This record gives sequence, C-alpha cells and structure tokens, in this order.
Amino acid sequence: MKAIVAGTDDHELGEALETEGVEVTRVEGIPPRPQLEEAGITDADVFVLTDAAGATAISIAKDLNEDVQVVVYADDSVPDFARGQADLIIDPSLLSADAVAEELSS
Repeated sequence: MKAIVAGTDDHELGEALETEGVEVTRVEGIPPRPQLEEAGITDADVFVLTDAAGATAISIAKDLNEDVQVVVYADDSVPDFARGQADLIIDPSLLSADAVAEELSS
C-alpha cells in the first residue's frame, strides 16, 4: 500500500502508517499538481491531508487518481467545497493516529 501525506503531520499519522507497513511519501505544505505527480499520486492508494487549509489539493489528487482514498486528518474544519471529495474526515482529538493507520492499512 502506498500513501502520500501532505502537510505538517503534527499528529504523526505518516509515522503510524509506516509502522503498519505502508510506503509513505511526504509532501510539505499545500502541494500543487506537479508536486503531487512527482510524489506518485497516480499510483497512491491513500492521500492524507493533515492541514485543512490545503483542501484544494483534494480535487487535484482526485483528478489525477480517481481511485485514491482521501483522508483529512486535521484539527481544522474542511471547507464545504472539499467535503464531498474527501472519503474520511477525522479530528485527531477523537481518533489517534495509530488507530487511523491501523484501519487504513487493513
């Protein structure tokens, strides 16, 4: 399984995914299309966004890979325009990174 984690990842979901055996590519900040392509979004199984301010990246990820599962794991609320494109929106205060990683990798 391959995942791309975009954003600061303050709650260390990327590390939790790696512990579960997931191949993780990290992308800093709000990734534009070329950066997502370079990170391998077309072959990724999961796109994790850790900063809701970067919600525009969701539509880019879905445009490049319609089968990618989009997970927003952020403290902030997701803008309305992106809610319909995200498969899961999780508040880190409600579910630990370890629990999310375990579910995503199974």
